[in-house]
Amino acid sequence: MLTLVDQDNGTVIARVAGEDVTLDVHSAGTGPTLLLLHGVEGREANATFISALSERFHVLAPSHPGFGLSPRPDWCDSVEDLAYLYLEWLKKLNLRDVIVVGLQFGGWVAAEMAVRDSSRVGRLALIDPLGIKVGGREDRDIADFFAMSRTELNSRLFADSESGPGDLTQAPREDVLHIARNEEALALYAWEPYLHNPRLRRWLTRIDVPTIVAWGNKDGIASVDYGRAYAEAIPNARFEVIEDAGHQAQVEQPTILAKLIAEHAV
Repeated sequence: MLTLVDQDNGTVIARVAGEDVTLDVHSAGTGPTLLLLHGVEGREANATFISALSERFHVLAPSHPGFGLSPRPDWCDSVEDLAYLYLEWLKKLNLRDVIVVGLQFGGWVAAEMAVRDSSRVGRLALIDPLGIKVGGREDRDIADFFAMSRTELNSRLFADSESGPGDLTQAPREDVLHIARNEEALALYAWEPYLHNPRLRRWLTRIDVPTIVAWGNKDGIASVDYGRAYAEAIPNARFEVIEDAGHQAQVEQPTILAKLIAEHAV
């Protein structure tokens, strides 16, 4: 059971099974509630996207435990834990018909939420989500970005590498530590099996809310074919390719994606 203890200045303290969980939450805009679940880039990298969404929605954008300024309890170490945490949070806030938007790793979390309980979810939007296995046992569906140089990683994450964080040797120390902490958290949650749940693809058939899957046409982490297979596994899901966008399509095409989500929410 999750109990809301306090909410002030963007910090939500929740109690799960007798333990406090602190979430750093950014709230913006008015309108239908939209829960935004970030990827490895962290919430802060999506500021322009959040601003565009807030013109139409009341956006709740938490940092996952272990990312950003949200501390991670010792017990919270799987995508399943994150999925249940956010489901309990929606329940405690008594929110219904929530538009859940998952970005990359956050798309995986959103999909895991929806296959478990979609009773409080009105619409689902997955942007370049990870989390499933498409190819054979020896096929690499998702690029190993932990083994890449930062230059190669940026070229795979973005259609235009200038959209990325740039040369980290020239970046402020706080920014570098923020990126390192997020990547460390991602490794904890998703290292083995690498960035997927072997069972998830089978259970995507349980998703019974209107769903859109959007994919950057130049995604160098997981191909458009991977995205198409993701959409095909979800009943009646709509698949959209976003031009001039890499893996983090919301960073390069925030206005286009925000409009797509607004249209999907009608």
